[in-house]
Amino acid sequence: MTKDDSPGDAHPFDIADQDIYDAMKAMPGYLDITPGDFKDLYKLVYEEAVKRIVESVKASDVMTTTVVTVDEGMLLQEAADIMASRGVSGVPVVDAAHQVVGVLSERDFISRMGTHSNTSFMDVVARCLDIKSCAAIGIRDKKVADIMSTPAVTIEGTMRLPDVAALLKKKQINRVPVVDQEHKLVGIVSREDIVHTSLVPQGLLKE
Repeated sequence: MTKDDSPGDAHPFDIADQDIYDAMKAMPGYLDITPGDFKDLYKLVYEEAVKRIVESVKASDVMTTTVVTVDEGMLLQEAADIMASRGVSGVPVVDAAHQVVGVLSERDFISRMGTHSNTSFMDVVARCLDIKSCAAIGIRDKKVADIMSTPAVTIEGTMRLPDVAALLKKKQINRVPVVDQEHKLVGIVSREDIVHTSLVPQGLLKE
């Protein structure tokens, strides 16, 4: 084992005594500490530790707190410029009290441009290269509130991470705003945030 392959690097968390006790209880019969038994024990201990940690991780632990937002009364041109400059495909929409009232995404733009539901973003770009048939002309003077998805799907910071992943999959969305008890925006959790934790099984996110 090299220095770079140390156990601390492979498993960046502490194994609690309770994890060991739970793993030993899960092993049938008499525990004879042979190399094979030790490997089995270690595997069970590791699984118990991961289970404990996953159950304890909440949305507030992984959410991004610096969130790009748009106002519901903002013109779509300005909102599109903000999304393009910040490199995001969707943003929470907030009112004057910073409460989440909707979500604006590329999907909302495409679906309101008179295009088919299965139209891709590049299909829209191709049409807009021909000025006479640009799909964006019909919504040029509209505001965010006119096309945003509402009511917004939101969560509280106390939601467990596996439940957040399951929600994203069920709703077929890439991100979800995190709100406080007054429904004010405090953060956002994306699929990328969850993947970076390396704790939630990837099957929970796959369509």
